[in-house]
Amino acid sequence: MTLSDRRADNAWWRNAVIYQIYPRSFCDTSGNGVGDLKGIRSKLPYVADLGADAVWICPFVRSPMRDFGYDVSDYTEIEPIFGTHEDFVALVTDAHALGLRVVTDQVMNHTSDEHPWFIESRSSRTNPKSDWYVWAEPMQDGGPPNNWRSSFGGSAWTFDDSRRQYYLHNFLSTQPDLNWFNPEVRAAMVDVATFWLELGVDGFRLDVVNFFTHDRSLNDNPRRAPGAQRPAGAAPGDPYFDYVNVGTVSRHETLDLLADLRALMDRYPGRFLLGEISSAEDALQSSAAFVSGTRRLHMAYSA
Repeated sequence: MTLSDRRADNAWWRNAVIYQIYPRSFCDTSGNGVGDLKGIRSKLPYVADLGADAVWICPFVRSPMRDFGYDVSDYTEIEPIFGTHEDFVALVTDAHALGLRVVTDQVMNHTSDEHPWFIESRSSRTNPKSDWYVWAEPMQDGGPPNNWRSSFGGSAWTFDDSRRQYYLHNFLSTQPDLNWFNPEVRAAMVDVATFWLELGVDGFRLDVVNFFTHDRSLNDNPRRAPGAQRPAGAAPGDPYFDYVNVGTVSRHETLDLLADLRALMDRYPGRFLLGEISSAEDALQSSAAFVSGTRRLHMAYSA
């Protein structure tokens, strides 16, 4: 059965079996030891025979690979080690012929520090993209603006010598957080999504969607009481969870800021948004909030 035979079911994702593919380790066709888009394409019949409804492909766009693709330096260019746009279009075409949808990762919380947007943003306090990332003044002693921690360890703030300010990074210091309160940033994300939808992508998995916004007052996160329950899945002794990370995780402000992205998806019948809920105090409650109504995500899962 081809995808055209199944298009009438616009809510196909409700009961779908989605097969995750990590390109780097999946199938190498060039002999360089790194998987590629041609390799994924070659194995699509196998995935279809397993009974999957879709493939979810982890990041393959341009990146310095400090976080293996989750540090994007260009949202619409494909990292050459994985292939070309022609390879991707051929993959989508074959997948649809086999009745498979194609879901791709979109890392919209942060970029690489090598992304042109961040290079411009850090160049001065007055450039057109100066507010595209989260910048804050040092404390009087020159230290970070507050006690927020990076999920990957250490402070969530790094000082930039050019702007003489700190920038927020919930993950690596080379992954500065985008400022989702800026409508220009949200419009840019809609443009990114539109680009891939026009290439035939059927849905997006939004990486760490519950990190998109932050407490703009920059209040300290409260310390977790000794012996208090930690979020499900939190590693014992992980210093990140020594705090209740209310300043950066599952902020209510994020919910309404997803509306433009959802409206875009609704203009493409059968497309959907899947969100990763990470490090939430109550993952089930957060997931429910992110899929409530018709202006947020279609689906969410916790990690």
